[in-house]
Amino acid sequence: MALGRRSRRTDPAKAVTDAATDVGRAVKKPLTGKQAKRMIGVGTAVAPLLAPYALAAAGAARGAWDARRAARLGVATDQLGAYAGPGGALHARLSRVAEALTELESSETHASDAATAFITDTRPRLADLAVAVRAAEQMPTARRRTAYRAIGHELDRVEIDLLTHLGVATA
Repeated sequence: MALGRRSRRTDPAKAVTDAATDVGRAVKKPLTGKQAKRMIGVGTAVAPLLAPYALAAAGAARGAWDARRAARLGVATDQLGAYAGPGGALHARLSRVAEALTELESSETHASDAATAFITDTRPRLADLAVAVRAAEQMPTARRRTAYRAIGHELDRVEIDLLTHLGVATA
């Protein structure tokens, strides 16, 4: 005669569902005050140790992000502040075209009457486009996008003319 012990063998499928139920119960348990105090204590002990590493990682990530943005705009990283905002990319393009006009003007190989006339006609146009970009920054989003698209097309034409004066064939 057995002393009232039963065998602990169970059905494997039932064991899996019991384990899943136990996991579900563990997830649904609310956070107790003791657990919260323990987590706060661990956090206050570990935070000062990890803070310098976190700050260094954040600085490195920000530097990489700024370098990527500067490369996309075609400017130096220290000039990013000048080209911030919704019209930053257009301002960067305008400044690069203005620099190219200055180089064309000082170049002896491309100095001709046509190039001088082009530079004289284009500089006021670039100033007008810069004013248009600044004005478009205050517009509602849909109108701003339309204005930026029109300014971009005008800049495309100026850049093509500039490349023609520099002797670069455009297709």
